[in-house]
Amino acid sequence: MEYLESKNCIHRDLAARNCLIGADNGVKISDFGMSREANVEQEYTVSNGMKQIPIKWTAPEALNYGRYTSLCDIWSYAILMWEIFTLGSTPYSGMSNAKARELIDNGYRLPCPPKAPQEIYALMTTCWDYEPENRPHFTAIRHQLEEIYVDMKNRDLKEKSDKESVEIHL
Repeated sequence: MEYLESKNCIHRDLAARNCLIGADNGVKISDFGMSREANVEQEYTVSNGMKQIPIKWTAPEALNYGRYTSLCDIWSYAILMWEIFTLGSTPYSGMSNAKARELIDNGYRLPCPPKAPQEIYALMTTCWDYEPENRPHFTAIRHQLEEIYVDMKNRDLKEKSDKESVEIHL
């Protein structure tokens, strides 16, 4: 996604259903049917109806004003992270598209998945900022995910070391 953003490509349908996982566990983004190149202002505007828009994955500014930027993909990326940490649950399950839109416009955000570390959920909520200019870009997200990974790995190593130390003293 960082690469697509650098090429001014807006995917517009980023979701778990459009991620392919290879034998090496590498993830590839698929289904570029809705993708568009952003214009000079890095924005793509839709004036016709929203017949095939994935409402529950789409940023409020795209739904409300038809304005798409790479920051809309950031919103969708956080929904994708939520899907991953809920092991494939559907966002806003049991809600109509209209109800989900109303709640989002009034500040509701998906709850923290039980399997998500707080650092990951904090990143999700940053990506779900109602104001697109307050959302991080994909480069910043990658850096933050790398930091979270290193911190969690170090924490796990410390816990393992502490546990081994306790076992030795017993």
